[in-house]
Amino acid sequence: MIKKSHVEDKIFDLVIFTVLALLVVVTVYPFWNTIAISLNDGLDSIRGGVKLFPRKFTMQNYKVLFIDDRLLKAFGISVSRTILQTALSVFCTSMLAYALSRHEFVLRKPLTIILVISMYVSAGLIPSYMLIKRLGMLNSYAVYIIPNIINVFNFILVRTYIHGLPDSFIESARIDGANEFTIFLHIIMPLIVPAIAMICLFVAVDAWNSWFDTYLYCSGKVNLHSLQYKLMEFLQSSQNQSASASDANSMSVAAASGAASGMVTPISIRASITIVATLPILVVYPFLQKYFVVGMTIGGVKE
Repeated sequence: MIKKSHVEDKIFDLVIFTVLALLVVVTVYPFWNTIAISLNDGLDSIRGGVKLFPRKFTMQNYKVLFIDDRLLKAFGISVSRTILQTALSVFCTSMLAYALSRHEFVLRKPLTIILVISMYVSAGLIPSYMLIKRLGMLNSYAVYIIPNIINVFNFILVRTYIHGLPDSFIESARIDGANEFTIFLHIIMPLIVPAIAMICLFVAVDAWNSWFDTYLYCSGKVNLHSLQYKLMEFLQSSQNQSASASDANSMSVAAASGAASGMVTPISIRASITIVATLPILVVYPFLQKYFVVGMTIGGVKE
């Protein structure tokens, strides 16, 4: 009986490992294939068949992307915006969550209800644009930061995490004469590091990938264009040039004959843009993964 149970466990483990291996392949292959295409000659990529490794290795796709100084400036805008937005949003959201988690705060319930309603009901794009315009934030760097300081979903996560902390910590600090800001900064913040790390990842990914706010509010000021917006413009211009130059069949013939080697195409540029946009997040994520896993269990266990 014991031997049979041992065999069944082996079979079960084998099935689980097989399923997980297939999931890994399905998840990793598209990204690996994108890397291979981004490192492959543009015209050669049109022929298809590039799978795991580039058929004609080249760095031309990336050189074309970063040959323009404006793209480097846009990279700086995206980096500074991501850092500032993440820092301010995490601090202000956490501080608001602490304030509205205190039972002695009279207005905590109505304010929480208002915040939750705002998460489900939006005024729409036109009122938002008019508000930004009347606040004088059009074509200004502030439009990247101020409207995104408070995120209601992140507020709920942090507030839920704070609710799970013992009240004795706060009461002891008050007995010792600490004010609310001191309690928040020196007691609450160190205790909610997993929740902070999780919302850091959420805010940073959203800030890094954002381009639509640039299109709406800062398209008229080139110095404030973000990297994602520049990459979107670059992809559109590459597609337009390809459509007006020649069809795919003639380009394939040119690739087969070895002509116009090093020419970029929408396929290769799209792959390069995807890697450039994704790589910074992939570099940061491993350092926050353990906090992300802990943070995702917030509210999962009730005592």
